[in-house]
Amino acid sequence: MPATLRKTYACLPPTVQGMPIVIGGDPKGKNFLYTSGNNVIIRNLEDPSDSDIYSQHSYPTNVAQYSPSGFYIASGDNSGKVRIWDTVNKEHILKSEFQPISGAIKDIAWTSDSQKIAAVGAGRDKFGHVFTYDSGNTAGVIEFHSKVINSVDISKTRPFRLATGCEDKTIGFYHGVPFKFNKTNQSHTSFVQAVRFSPDGTKCVSAGSDKMVLILDGKTGEELGQLGNPAHNGGVYAVSWSGDSKKLLTVSGDKTAKIWNMETLTMETEFVFGKDKEHMQVGCLWQGDTLITVSLTGFINYLDPANPSTPKRIVMGHNKPITAMTLNLERDTIYTASSEGRICYWDAATGENGLMKGKGHSSQVQHMLIVGDSLITCGVDDVIKFSSTTANEYGQDIKVDSQPQMISAVDRNLTIVACTNEIVVLRDGRIVYIEKVNYEPTSVSLHPGKSLVAVGAKDHKVHIFELSGDTLREERTLEHREMVTDVKFSPDGAWLAACDGIRLVRLYELPTYEEKSKDNWCFHTAKVTCLAWSPDSRHIASGSLDTGIGIWSVENVRKTLLIKQAHPMNKVNAVAWLDDNTLASVGQGSNLRIWDIVHEG
Repeated sequence: MPATLRKTYACLPPTVQGMPIVIGGDPKGKNFLYTSGNNVIIRNLEDPSDSDIYSQHSYPTNVAQYSPSGFYIASGDNSGKVRIWDTVNKEHILKSEFQPISGAIKDIAWTSDSQKIAAVGAGRDKFGHVFTYDSGNTAGVIEFHSKVINSVDISKTRPFRLATGCEDKTIGFYHGVPFKFNKTNQSHTSFVQAVRFSPDGTKCVSAGSDKMVLILDGKTGEELGQLGNPAHNGGVYAVSWSGDSKKLLTVSGDKTAKIWNMETLTMETEFVFGKDKEHMQVGCLWQGDTLITVSLTGFINYLDPANPSTPKRIVMGHNKPITAMTLNLERDTIYTASSEGRICYWDAATGENGLMKGKGHSSQVQHMLIVGDSLITCGVDDVIKFSSTTANEYGQDIKVDSQPQMISAVDRNLTIVACTNEIVVLRDGRIVYIEKVNYEPTSVSLHPGKSLVAVGAKDHKVHIFELSGDTLREERTLEHREMVTDVKFSPDGAWLAACDGIRLVRLYELPTYEEKSKDNWCFHTAKVTCLAWSPDSRHIASGSLDTGIGIWSVENVRKTLLIKQAHPMNKVNAVAWLDDNTLASVGQGSNLRIWDIVHEG
């Protein structure tokens, strides 16, 4: 195959303050899963860099749960659809699709025989439904709730019991199958966020925004008591049982997680994550000997009960669209930035990652690049930063008069920044020249010889400037039929590539700027968003709004390779070559992907 996906470094779960997220566990103990955008993310519990992504929902997803057999996953989205798909085949073949309710699915539960599914959430006429996984036939009625149902669970032992937790502050208890209403518990004083039966079926617990964790009899639904007084000092958003039903993990907005002894109803271990809002805990899973929680940042914490003060491991990354990417080829490290200003660095081979330290951008990072040991970034906050890749720490700030769009540099001594109203020249991190323009630049590229600057703009032109000393002088323009979205000089300085909103990638030969591609490079089906040259200057990679990646050959302009749906359901925001045969790509879906490229002909 000309292009093979080597690795996907998956996004983190998206989070919202005050709202729980559901983390699903693999009955075989190997994987865990969660949702992000239109995707379901499956990650290896032992090696979370090993991941798989299911991208067949047409609407944003909220929950996914393995069947007890492990052969299927049921996932629910904002439209009220539940898709049941297999875990055996790489293609995740769809078994069936149903719409049990008319609004967003919030939680899903399977019966232990993997035959029936309960789905709950928002709706108009009802807030939940139970159905068979293959035919969709009704297997019970969920009723007597007046608001959104946040959580549902079914006991693993017979006779089956079903519990629901609702925003009307009640717990519903049902007998089945078919499931019929039995009773309501009204002890909570705020939203019920989670209900979960113990694996042995003897107990059911409910957690709420009122800081309470109630304990119910798993067979009768009778209230047996509660944990703590209350269990936490903030809302409790998720709970997870140990496999032997003797302990319970709870997480809270009070920035703690706790392990409870469910025989003595006492707290055994408390994990304190910090004092800032970002340390709120909104999801958890206890699977085998592994305990994980999810912070408000989306970070996944691996807990160590023997050392509760420090997680064994913290999986970092992005849960917002990745807007920029650059490479440190000397260290085989990838730097990515997202729409909220977070910058993360990744070991390209292992996926191990971390965050830049210090005060970063306050909003979206527009572009970034590395020269030497400096990371240069620009953001919507009108700031250009020069930071250290040695210490991975933010550094010097430079404020500009209008929003910077893109940066180009050959070394730290000279940096060119395209802003919405001007082109800025910097020497050694200081502004030395500003060229005001009457068009809106979108992109910029500095020639390796440092004498030419190409600026792509919304006026459908590429503006070519001569750089003399610190001064820019426009010498020619190249006409496009739509706004120019990116421009890049080749590393050897012999070529200029430009792309635009009309799906074209164009190749110009220097010094004449004769077009060599002659409109042949028009295989994308939507706007081209980004370009990157291979280190040997023989190939160009492009990313597009059509979710695909194009590979274009300078030596044979009629030879093209298209990676369709490189980032399914998400536009590609940046591409970069790790070497002449390895490409990295990022997109709106917050995932980082590594591709092996075989050049043919």
